Amino acid sequence: MKQQREQRVRGGGAVWAVVITSAAGFITALDNLIVTTALPSIRKDLGGGLEDLEWTVSAYTLIFAVLLMFGASLGDRFGRRKMFAIGLAIFTTASAAAALAPGMGELIAARAAQGVGSAIVTPLTLTLLSAAVPAERRGAALGVWGAASGIAVATGPLIGGALTENLSWQWIFWVNVPLGLALIPFALLRLNESRGPNPTLDLIGTVLASGGLFGIVYALVRGNADGWTSTPVLGGFFTGTALLVGFVFYELRAKHPMLPMRLFRHRSFSAINAASLLMLLGMFGSIFLLSQYLQTVGGYSPMQAGIRMLPWTAMPMIAGPLAGALSDRIGGAPVVTAGMTLNAIGLGLWALTVQPHEVYSHMLPALIVCGIGLGMFFAPSANLVLSTVRPEEQGIASGANNAIREVGGAIGVASLAAVFSAQGGYGSASQFVDGLIPSLWTGAGAVALAAAVALLMPRRHKATDHAPGSTPAGAPVTT
Repeated sequence: MKQQREQRVRGGGAVWAVVITSAAGFITALDNLIVTTALPSIRKDLGGGLEDLEWTVSAYTLIFAVLLMFGASLGDRFGRRKMFAIGLAIFTTASAAAALAPGMGELIAARAAQGVGSAIVTPLTLTLLSAAVPAERRGAALGVWGAASGIAVATGPLIGGALTENLSWQWIFWVNVPLGLALIPFALLRLNESRGPNPTLDLIGTVLASGGLFGIVYALVRGNADGWTSTPVLGGFFTGTALLVGFVFYELRAKHPMLPMRLFRHRSFSAINAASLLMLLGMFGSIFLLSQYLQTVGGYSPMQAGIRMLPWTAMPMIAGPLAGALSDRIGGAPVVTAGMTLNAIGLGLWALTVQPHEVYSHMLPALIVCGIGLGMFFAPSANLVLSTVRPEEQGIASGANNAIREVGGAIGVASLAAVFSAQGGYGSASQFVDGLIPSLWTGAGAVALAAAVALLMPRRHKATDHAPGSTPAGAPVTT
């Protein structure tokens, strides 16, 4: 009776759960791309070079990626509602710190702290939502939750440009503060507490993965400045690779691994995750440069640049549902492969047409092709991941795929920026384009390789094809 009264007082109904988790998912997803259109203004105000801009983006995505599954484990052990509120507090405080940052170093540190908060909040939005909504209504609730995150990603560059142009770049971070402060008490009062079946924290695995990925991204970022054969760069590559190898061997022997390596025994699971990493590598790195090209070379304001990126970032909201329906008829693998192929073609078209004083309408077909391809990738690829594992493993499999995507984005920014700085720079419009064109071809090559990897997947998947003897991996993480 006491528990029932507490639940009534908290009002932990489906509507509150949908509103709170969708709003939290929106603000954390928004920070993936909202910063892109503000980068030229940040560089002008705080100084710094290309490397600092890379870390402004990658500090968030990299930390978010490596701590995503660890954040879900924290909720399982200490309470999902409690950790959800703590994650929101970290994210909100870090957002204020980013807005107040007096220099690039402080801004990058604040972005990393934002990544920590987001890594805790994001996976728990789904577990809290799933626990609060009855099974027969869960599909609609997840649709609202997914739409909120999709809208955030699609409109991130536009919102960032509008805030930067009409207020200042600091407002791309200030906007999170009132939302976060409002969500924390509502979460504590309206959501019910729960814990997961596996309260074990994989601290060693988290440290190995974090250190390994940081070493590789650091080497990519510093390669042109320090020299690709310099001690810091070679040390970053060597140490990062060694730590990632150590991570794999440790996870193979761990009793409760953060990332069960047995999942990768399924050919389709390995293929879709490798393809996802390469896809996000080419896409995210290209968007990082596109937003700067439109302002630095094209002369557009931040808001105008955000509007002109919509054919790429918002097109998935139209193409995604159609791709999902098509994948139900013919299977997800051919749809995903076609989407990646279109993305590679789009990046190639952009590389062929971009000039120091190119008319935007000439680039529009490339952006639309990329947007359609992106929409054909996301929804079917999520279903492909889930179809390769048993129902009780879908949470951990989805979380792994999301983490791998984020890693691909962080590596993509570092890799394509390295190509850009080796061939060009910010000195003039011609110099910028000289660096942009080979970067785009690199991105197109990565996405084309992703399409080739996707061909390894059969047209249809069965979860029962997974290796026998699999054990439950805990509650769902994210989708």
